[in-house]
Amino acid sequence: MYAKGQAVIGLMEELAPKSYAVQDDKIGLQLGTLSKEIRKVLVALDVTDEVVDEAIREQADLIIAHHAIIYRPLPHIQTDTPAGRLYEKLIKHDIAVYISHTNLDVADGGINDMMAEAIGLTDTEPLDEVHTDKLKKLIVYAPKEHADKIRQVMFDAGAGWIGDYSHCSFNIEGTGTYLPREGTHPYKGEQGKLQKADEVRIETIVPQSVERKVVQAMLKVHPYEEVAYDLFVLDLKTRTFGLGRAGKLDTPVTLQELCEKVKQAFDVPTLRVVGDPNRMIRKAAVLGGSGSRYVRHAQFRGAEVLVTGDIDYHTAHDALAAGIALIDPGHNVEKIMKQGVADYLEQKLAERKWTTAVVASQVNTEPFRFV
Repeated sequence: MYAKGQAVIGLMEELAPKSYAVQDDKIGLQLGTLSKEIRKVLVALDVTDEVVDEAIREQADLIIAHHAIIYRPLPHIQTDTPAGRLYEKLIKHDIAVYISHTNLDVADGGINDMMAEAIGLTDTEPLDEVHTDKLKKLIVYAPKEHADKIRQVMFDAGAGWIGDYSHCSFNIEGTGTYLPREGTHPYKGEQGKLQKADEVRIETIVPQSVERKVVQAMLKVHPYEEVAYDLFVLDLKTRTFGLGRAGKLDTPVTLQELCEKVKQAFDVPTLRVVGDPNRMIRKAAVLGGSGSRYVRHAQFRGAEVLVTGDIDYHTAHDALAAGIALIDPGHNVEKIMKQGVADYLEQKLAERKWTTAVVASQVNTEPFRFV
């Protein structure tokens, strides 16, 4: 059975919740509909004519991409312009386009973690904090005989963490009352008769990023036709998420050796480097995309080199003077997300017994050629 578009995107947003995106970022469904079955998903970095042609050949119904195809409000769609032709081709072939941008940069397991892992960084931390997960308290009333199962599915979905302690909850036993009206199908009792039930009030902590997942898991196993539960926002914070990653290298290497490792890890033929090639590097930072504004962030985190794209001339001079090395393999190294996201979605769809296929785009969207 194929997954519906909303279900596929639900899995994508478990990896990269929209709430993680920086303000005004152009993310989400940008073209088409998710109210259809998805036979195949194409994961791409950019949506170009060549990528759309690939989607047509692959008979993909949905493209999940990193870079937006619509950046600003459209005054019109003229099909004799490059952008207009692109939109027209997508619409004619009923291909939806969903964008996961800075939320995928920020997310655990997202682009920056993929980049950090690719060059062997450990004990990583964000360069620039952009999102702090809010905490909520979930209270649900459950029949005593179902309390253990309900608690467990909520914990499995991500509830109940306080610091390094998991499975945290508070439970009070009591008596619940309800009167089933006409048309109801009560778990216990009869229509028109007041029912008293032995219940447990379960309280637990839920990070906002997994709130929907936890609530859906709870509702799925709860036996009541109408579930009584409450969610309260707490004035507490949990994990902080951010752009970029800084971490330690397992083995110190020279800047020149790290350059070779970067070229291999990100499949780039050449790169630009700022700094002494013989300098020993023990701690490095990575940031997918354009990272000129984050050199100081990397240095503040103790990184001796920042691996990122789109370094400009003056930033390079400033970094040289400040004593931090730079490796610029280009913006396109974010292509690492294609296979990473495809593998993630393929696994999650298989776990749910959906037959929707996922493929990583094979189109090279690097606009620069090296001569």
